Amino acid sequence: RMSRHAKKLRDHDINPCLAETDATTKCMDDNNYNKDLCTDYFLKYKNCRRFWHEIMMQRKRSGVKPEMPTAEERKKILESMG
Repeated sequence: RMSRHAKKLRDHDINPCLAETDATTKCMDDNNYNKDLCTDYFLKYKNCRRFWHEIMMQRKRSGVKPEMPTAEERKKILESMG
């Protein structure tokens, strides 16, 4: 059974980097946990976290709720950026 915290991390509206998380985990599984072979995945995850953290901080400063855009909103934000 998943803990409440684990469930939150699996929620697309809460975790904007779910795809990157899963890809990194799969890479690690497929490569016997050799981090050197998964550097690109770690980088993509890190960039994803940094990007959405920035968006979240901007929204917080502007008083926008929720601070983390929903999965649907995030999709529109990314589409608007090309």
